[in-house]
Amino acid sequence: MWRHIKPSESNLRVWQLGLLLLIVGAWHLASRDQQVAFFMGEPVLVAGRVWSWFMPFGFGESRLFPDGLPGRADIYLHLGTTLLETVLAFGIGTVLGLACGLWLALAPTAGAILDPYIKAANSMPRVILAPIFALWFGLGIWSKVALAITLVFFIVFFNVYQGVREVSPVILNNARMLGANQRQLLRTVYLPSATSWVFSSLHTSVGLAFVGAVVGEYLGSARGVGYLILQAEGTFDVNTVFAGIVVLTAFALVLDGIVGKVEKRLMKWQPRSGQTEKL
Repeated sequence: MWRHIKPSESNLRVWQLGLLLLIVGAWHLASRDQQVAFFMGEPVLVAGRVWSWFMPFGFGESRLFPDGLPGRADIYLHLGTTLLETVLAFGIGTVLGLACGLWLALAPTAGAILDPYIKAANSMPRVILAPIFALWFGLGIWSKVALAITLVFFIVFFNVYQGVREVSPVILNNARMLGANQRQLLRTVYLPSATSWVFSSLHTSVGLAFVGAVVGEYLGSARGVGYLILQAEGTFDVNTVFAGIVVLTAFALVLDGIVGKVEKRLMKWQPRSGQTEKL
């Protein structure tokens, strides 16, 4: 009996859903206090706002939002802008991080020369670059993409750099004894070694790409989910703020799930933890 109650692979989703319902239920009970609702919003109204964005009819809009849904715009246009910025930053930042990580890991002299500059750039608060990017690229999507790239790049770069440097010298020596040249070493030894490090960084990079895009929209934009959240904050509409957060979180999870699917497809050769224990 207790086996079915304890978390396991078969009922893990049930436990996760139960935890979500518990959190939302506690939020709903707490929001019955108007002072709490003013700062934390109400889950029913948050759900109604999300519904009204994507489903123009239904859920009693006039009852839930008698003020006429302030700031309601074409959510698909705003969400599409934010997703486009996120995907561009994620792709460009990943490619640049992969290329630079491989280059500096395989070129120790260049890595030693650039090491203090890379550490200095990584330690810089990237948010302060947003006004500079706005000056360089304007208030369009590319200033947001540039800011998000700076967040994604270093995560991927350091993981690739570390993954290549972690290659076993024994494997390298054996490959060289078999006559492998530098290009063959890169394809058959270095890249497979760095792949697991790359995918571990990509799961973090998805969220950071969203952060960069939304922060950029926050600081200066005319469209995007970050822009909607900023407008809602200006009118103290906390329910719309949380609705925007929910939408962003949902799509961030979708992108993270896509990365996970790609990872499973490309990492079939890597044994899972359960398989390792059986062996």
